[in-house]
Amino acid sequence: MKRRVIYPARRRTGTYRSRAKETLVYMRKHWMFYAMLALPILYYVLFHYKAMPGVVIAFKNYNIFKGIWESPWVGMKYFQQVARSKAFWLSVRNMLVLNIMGLVLGFPLPIILALFLNEINHRLFKKTIQTVIYLPHFISWSVVGGMMYQVFASSGLVNTIIKGFGGNPIGFLSNKGWWIFTYFVVGVWKSIGWNTIIYLSAMTSIDQEIYEAARVDGCSRFRMMRSITVPCIKDTIAIMLILAVGGLASIGFEQPYVMQNSTVMEVADVVSTFTYRVGLEQSKFSIGTAVGLAQSFINFVLVLSANAISKRVSGSGIW
Repeated sequence: MKRRVIYPARRRTGTYRSRAKETLVYMRKHWMFYAMLALPILYYVLFHYKAMPGVVIAFKNYNIFKGIWESPWVGMKYFQQVARSKAFWLSVRNMLVLNIMGLVLGFPLPIILALFLNEINHRLFKKTIQTVIYLPHFISWSVVGGMMYQVFASSGLVNTIIKGFGGNPIGFLSNKGWWIFTYFVVGVWKSIGWNTIIYLSAMTSIDQEIYEAARVDGCSRFRMMRSITVPCIKDTIAIMLILAVGGLASIGFEQPYVMQNSTVMEVADVVSTFTYRVGLEQSKFSIGTAVGLAQSFINFVLVLSANAISKRVSGSGIW
C-alpha cells in the first residue's frame, strides 16, 4: 500500500485554517465582549489616529484660512524658535521638578498603602477605606481646585487652624516652596486611591497557600509582606514604574492650570500650560504643535529606555 505524504506547507495551511475557524467560533460565542470594545475603539480612531496627520502643522506656517495642506512648509523653524525660548525651558524645568518629586516621593505611597490594606481582615472596614481613598479619583479638577482654595488659601481651613493655635498663616498658594508642597499633596490625595486599587488587584492573584505555609513556619505579617507580597507583585510594580518614567517628559494640564496663579508662575508654569497659552491663547498653532510633537517623541524614548532597564534589572517589562 502506497504511503500518503503530507507536505509541511499543506499542514501549516490546515493549521492556520483551523485556528481561524476556532477564533471565529470564539468571537461568535463571546460577541458581547467584542461589542463593548466598539466605543473605545471608535474613540481612539476619531480622536487619536485620525488626528495624527495634524502633526504636520509643526513643520508649516499654519494659516487657518488656507488649511493644513495649503499652508507653506517651513521645516524645523518652529522647533528652533521653541529651543531659543527662555519661557519654554523654564516650563520644562518646572515640569521635571514636579514629575521627579512625584515619582520619587509619590510612587511608593500607593504600594505601601496597598500592603497595609491587604493585611486588614475586617471586610467592611477594608471596603470603607478603599471607597474613601478611591472617591477623589472621580472628582473633577475644577471641583478640586475650588476645594483646594477653601482649604489652603490664606483664610482657608488650614490657616484658620494654624492661627487658632497662635501661629502665623502660611502662604500655601503664594509662596513658591509651599506651592510645590501643596501641588504634591493635592496630587497624591487625588491619585493614590486609583493606584492602590491596581496593586490590591494584583495581590488578589497571590496563592493563599503560600501565606498559610509562612504562618506555619512562624513568619510575622511584616515578614510575609516583605518576602511574599512584594515579590509576587513585582511585575505590576515594574509596569507602573515604566509608565511613570515614560511620563516624566509630560504633565497633565488640569492640575497645574487650576492651581497656578500669577505669584507662583515661576514654578507653576509647565509645558502643558505653556503650550495652551502659546498655541491657543496666542493662536500660534504651529509652535504649540511643535512642542507637543517633541514632547511625545521624548516620552516614547523614555518608555523604551525604562522598559529596557526594567527587563535588564528585574527581568520583567511591558513587552
